[in-house]
Order: sequence, then C-alpha cells, then structure tokens
Amino acid sequence: MFRKHRPGRPEIVLLCDMSGSVASFANFTMLLVQALRDQFSKVRVFAFVDGIDEVTHLVTAGVADPAALGSRILTEASVIRWDGHSDYGRSLDEFADRYPDVIGPRTSVLILGDARNNHGDPRLAVLAHILRPARRSFWLNPERRALWSTGDSAAHDYASVVEMHECRNARQLGVLVSRLIPV
Repeated sequence: MFRKHRPGRPEIVLLCDMSGSVASFANFTMLLVQALRDQFSKVRVFAFVDGIDEVTHLVTAGVADPAALGSRILTEASVIRWDGHSDYGRSLDEFADRYPDVIGPRTSVLILGDARNNHGDPRLAVLAHILRPARRSFWLNPERRALWSTGDSAAHDYASVVEMHECRNARQLGVLVSRLIPV
C-alpha cells in the first residue's frame, strides 16, 4: 500500500506517411522506436500513402538501414491503392475501418508526416474518432512550421485535432519520444 506506484509500460502505435517527401523521416523514426521497443509493452506500426497497411513485422525484422526498410514497406505492404499520392483522409478512413480496436487507453499514438494531403478531404472527424481512446497522441511533422498549411498542406487543420510538433532532427525526436516513456 505504501509502495510507490510504477506506471506500466505504454503501448505505442505509429502511423507513418511513406510518400517520397517524408519517407526517410518515417523510416528513421520507425528504426528509433524499434531500438526502444523494450520500453513499450506493445508496438504496432502502420504505413500509408493513399492506403494503409500494418508493417510491424517488417519494422521488427531487424532491418537497420532506413532506405532498405522503406523499400521493403513500399514493395511488400499495401500502402498504395490508387495513384501513389498522399491521401491522409482516405488512409485514415481505411485505418478506422480495418483496425478499429488497435488504439486503447494505454496507447500512445505517433503520426509521422508532413500533412500534405494533395488538397483532399483531411477527414478531421475520422482522425478525432481514431484518437479519442488514446492515452496520448502527437503528430511529428518534419517540415518547418513556416511551411505548414502552405500549398497542399493541411497541417493546421490536423493540429486542431492532435498536438503537432515540428520534428526535423534527432534531438527534437528524442524529446518527444521521451515524453512517451514513463519514468
């Protein structure tokens, strides 16, 4: 009764944009989480472009080269359904339909991507529904904040639903990942 309560290890779900503009960032982040996976009770990784697929088995296969990991994901997973241009809204819809029970109250969610949706419907209500049961959720955007919501970016729209952070280097990424690991 007097023992200090130690929080359990969190579960983590990564939703990673694998389109050309951000694939190297997503690959690096997936490899970092792979290296830290003993800090989490469960890790599940989903990759998307204009479709989404679970790639946990590819990330945990021990691939240490980010480019090789990205190539395997693009060739072995069903992340491209139509034309290969980013479609966050369609990918979020598909995630909600195919994986409704993945996110729960012990889950921390990291979304990795630049939010460049090619002027498609961002499906903000779907994102809110997906994230509602999560313990925490963060969006890591590798673009400079000054570029958010320019051109085809829906960054500020998504930031109204999920806490979005500029994450352009290993230091920024380390700070955010450390917030997910209980002390």
